[in-house]
Amino acid sequence: MTLDLSPLPSPKILSVAPMMDWTDRHCRYFLRLFNRHVQLYTEMVTTGALLHADKHRFLRFAEQEHPVILQLGGADPTDLARCSQFAEDYGYDAVNLNVGCPSDRVQKNKIGACLMAEPHLVADCISTMQAAVKIPVTIKHRIGIDDLNSYENLYKFVETVAQTGCQTFIVHARIAILQGLSPKENREIPPLRYQDVYQLKKDFPHLDIQINGGIRTVDDIQQHWQHTDGVMIGREAYHNPYILAQALKFWGEDTPTPHQILEKFLPFMEQELANGVPLMQMTRHILGLFQGMTGARKWRQHLSTYAHQKHHGIELVKEAASFVQKSTQPEIV
Repeated sequence: MTLDLSPLPSPKILSVAPMMDWTDRHCRYFLRLFNRHVQLYTEMVTTGALLHADKHRFLRFAEQEHPVILQLGGADPTDLARCSQFAEDYGYDAVNLNVGCPSDRVQKNKIGACLMAEPHLVADCISTMQAAVKIPVTIKHRIGIDDLNSYENLYKFVETVAQTGCQTFIVHARIAILQGLSPKENREIPPLRYQDVYQLKKDFPHLDIQINGGIRTVDDIQQHWQHTDGVMIGREAYHNPYILAQALKFWGEDTPTPHQILEKFLPFMEQELANGVPLMQMTRHILGLFQGMTGARKWRQHLSTYAHQKHHGIELVKEAASFVQKSTQPEIV
């Protein structure tokens, strides 16, 4: 079947998921170059990190990243409200509460996916955050956890939180198994239940319901848009970021080549190098740029082998890019 990539009358939301250790400010700046319409998220930042450490290190971002959303991890309404104010002060477009992360560290602090078991506490958190700021307050959550994995439980969770006036629910279409599975396994082993998310949209047509989990192609994006208000892409957008450029077809815009995107990123890299940022801190985010193209493996190997050496700079990146032919670009999948 031929995929219809004609522009949509009104394309829906497309976003890149918050990913720990990945979606830092260098990664977000890079991803923005692929698609000006995509919503970008920070890594999850805990309230403790913002209240008791150098919040500027966590919160600063480039103007070019807009629209960009801060994701918070926490369970204390007062702390979340204060950190939401930080988000507003720094100019974020929205603030998002994490109710989906299953890591041991998150569980120990009783935040993230654990909060799926406490919808009234989540509602209290959301209400307090909303009262503190004028920017939108949104939520990202699982379809369930452990034994609380039925659609009925999911419905009650969304219903309870929606009573606060929260409008945007980003739903990872897997349950989280908090005891026995690692965070990586929780992204892969529990089966995807897209129909549960589709049903939420039917049951709560007035809410903005966005879907996340296992989305890897522009075809997937188009299919999920038929049932939800938005699509959030996670690891595929990191390992194969060109999917974001391919999605420009939905907005009726031309698709830049990977080499053109790299040319736009180089001045930012030079600026960051001048400010003392190690080259590898940036090149680690761009290894997937030429995914699927002849020479991509040499590109990755060259950067992975040499970028950590302190004397290397932009010329190393240009040298690595020379292994990939400029006349080609990945096929749409």
